[in-house]
Amino acid sequence: QVRLVESGGGLVQPGGSLRLSCKFYGGTFSRFTFGWFRQAPGKEREFVAVVSWSDSSTEYTDSVKGRFAISRDNAANTVYLQMDGLLPEDTALYICAASGRYYRPTLPFAYQVWGQGLQVTVSS
Repeated sequence: QVRLVESGGGLVQPGGSLRLSCKFYGGTFSRFTFGWFRQAPGKEREFVAVVSWSDSSTEYTDSVKGRFAISRDNAANTVYLQMDGLLPEDTALYICAASGRYYRPTLPFAYQVWGQGLQVTVSS
């Protein structure tokens, strides 16, 4: 059974950096596209970034472009989200997701497997 386990969240000051990891278990990693979403209290789940299964192409929501970078390591079955220049508005629960059906989706419905999420708090 496919499952995802995230790590790397925590508290960071504005302007700081964090790297989130998402470890994949139970399937063929290279056949999945992976996305990161986030959800702040009282808000809807928001797309952050995606890396495709076939060519590792990426896409980002506008608010994180130039600050965040998503990548994948097929040998380690792991997806990363490097977050630099963090802002207080980046504070949210960050959730890794896997899609075995779409090329580079940005909508939650396209993902079949979800991690538990981990908290990222940006505060001084």
